[in-house]
Amino acid sequence: YSIGIETTLYSAIRNDNILQLVINNSVFGMTGGQMSPTSLPGMKTTTSPFGRDERKNGSMMDITKILGNTDMAYLARCAVNSPSNIEKTKKAIKTALTKQMNGEGFCLVEVLSMCPTNWKMSEVDACEFIKNTQSKALPLGEFINKGGEK
Repeated sequence: YSIGIETTLYSAIRNDNILQLVINNSVFGMTGGQMSPTSLPGMKTTTSPFGRDERKNGSMMDITKILGNTDMAYLARCAVNSPSNIEKTKKAIKTALTKQMNGEGFCLVEVLSMCPTNWKMSEVDACEFIKNTQSKALPLGEFINKGGEK
């Protein structure tokens, strides 16, 4: 989200007919595990070894709060930490793809994903972190489903 948030925001406001899939592991995992806009308060990263300090670094970003009042077609947040959540993620992506292919407008699906290497934990612990910590700060669900079931 730090690079291109303006494009995301204005695509949602204009309801452009595109689908944005976002993999959110709360760090910049490809470049060494630095703090990202979605790093949780207190979360330790290579650039915040004592944890994210909201007074110094600002609040964590929640895309559903930013886009939640737009006229976009679909907004959902899912996770891939358990078989049931993987099935819900597949359903959300399918819904978003269908809406996009039908020309209904802008769709965004954020997927909470683990980064055990940069989180410095096992894969099992990373799945538990998504369940017990990350998804509490960034709740899962469908936030906008224009023309669909709520």
